[in-house]
Amino acid sequence: MKKTFEFLTSYCVDGLFYTIKGLSCDHFDITLSEREEVIKVTINPKAKISHLKINMECVHLYNPQTRVFANGYQSWTDSKEFFIDEKMPRIRGCAKLLPTLKAYGDENFVKYSPFKGVFHGFTYGYTRDLNKVCLFGSMSERNGYTIITFNSRKNCVSITKELEGVEITKPYEVFDLGYFEGEYDEVFDRYFSLQNLPALKIKNATGYTSWYNYYTNVKKANIIQDLNSFEEKNISIDFFQIDDGYQTQVGDWLSIKPDFGDMKEVADLIHSKKIKAGLWLAPFACTRKSKIYKEHKDWLLVDSKGRKVKGGNNWDPLGFYVLDILKPQVQDYLKEVFDVVLNKWGFDMVKLDFLYATCMIPRQNKSRGQIMCEAMDFLRECVGNKLILGCGVPLGPAFGKVDLCRIGCDVGLKWHPNMFDKYLHRERVSTINGINNSIFRRHLNGKTFVNDPDVFFLRDYNIKMNEEQRLILADVNKLFGGVLFVSDNIATYTNQNLKRLEDLLKTDDIEIVSAEYITKSLISIEYNINGIESQELVFDIENGVIVRD
Repeated sequence: MKKTFEFLTSYCVDGLFYTIKGLSCDHFDITLSEREEVIKVTINPKAKISHLKINMECVHLYNPQTRVFANGYQSWTDSKEFFIDEKMPRIRGCAKLLPTLKAYGDENFVKYSPFKGVFHGFTYGYTRDLNKVCLFGSMSERNGYTIITFNSRKNCVSITKELEGVEITKPYEVFDLGYFEGEYDEVFDRYFSLQNLPALKIKNATGYTSWYNYYTNVKKANIIQDLNSFEEKNISIDFFQIDDGYQTQVGDWLSIKPDFGDMKEVADLIHSKKIKAGLWLAPFACTRKSKIYKEHKDWLLVDSKGRKVKGGNNWDPLGFYVLDILKPQVQDYLKEVFDVVLNKWGFDMVKLDFLYATCMIPRQNKSRGQIMCEAMDFLRECVGNKLILGCGVPLGPAFGKVDLCRIGCDVGLKWHPNMFDKYLHRERVSTINGINNSIFRRHLNGKTFVNDPDVFFLRDYNIKMNEEQRLILADVNKLFGGVLFVSDNIATYTNQNLKRLEDLLKTDDIEIVSAEYITKSLISIEYNINGIESQELVFDIENGVIVRD
């Protein structure tokens, strides 16, 4: 470990609060264990300790050219390289008055800095000066989320463990942290290799999802029509995924709308085209109209005051509710759901969404990070050898647990956001944020899971992007994503768009040489493809305009 850390610990013993510098006091000792690029930090309590906050800080120098990557809380959270004179985005203005907006991200438990040049993220993050990358990365989030704050104002990096709700009475490993210096790909190769993640089941995936054309209004007729169009146009894909809208209510996953009928027949129809069948679920969510909510309110997640927790405002302006994964009845219900979906209906992949919701409240002496890790263990056990596409999930707990994973927010049907959108949560629908995440989380692809950048569009109906903007989105997905899905009825495509689709879906040998902001609106990507070197794409991300291709 090339960094020397100073420790500051605050905690409570017998109702009294203390703040201690250093590694030892009357109530605990902190022991350090170092191995090459990794340091482990364990607290050894001499009394029952609560409200524990351990901060380890090191000197870290910045200059005007330094870029900072702070990994967002969950897969939808905006994540990019910042200039050091930028400020982290957050909920602003009257949007602060809507508590359900804070549910999606970290604003309920992390204090945002009001200053420029201070950036916090989860699990890992880095600074980059030209080709030199300094990466800080947690080896495990099983005891709690690791929050890494880059402070260019004070020339330091601070690392804390999120341990709200945890009491400690025996030795507790707080940090298992790596620090790596080198070029971009080199540091991430070392970081992920030390985590001993399982080998990936697949390397890439092409396919279709129903969401971005029909949303919750999808009908079985839409599914049959769009499925047949791939055969009619002689376009080969790996997966055909049915998204939200097939079920009677969110939470009632085995209660199917009459229009869809027998879901086994639907899966069999997809299989008859030699395509794998995928199905969307939000296993920890339910709405007020669901049978689950009406009959099993005791299954719901509640806060310390016994109030039912809302996970966001999807499906209902008043918010949706959350199932408590720590309750055995919830686990039994979800085991039944997955058994039916995967074994009786025969789906090959499940897209599991809104997963962050189950760890919003620490409980049973477990931190948010521990609950999320245990929830991912449970889901992996339920799904077995079939495939999981994770979505709306904190990334650290998803490493090695999902096969494919969304690494950005939902893209929109338009490029430019509404004027009000910039005041909303960082996890909002945003084509611009989605593109940023695809580019700047590219290091995860093929190492922790297969990156899903969300869909691209080629259609020219039911869309508010112009052709140039649609092509930028498609090119970014092709260059940086491992999952390439469309959400169009390709029967409507022109011959030109059919040719574009074939080119986008084919497997190419792509090497990213560099990808960065060269101004605060211009992104430059240099890449090699199929042996052709020094290809370049430069575009204005604010306006969706190609500058150089």
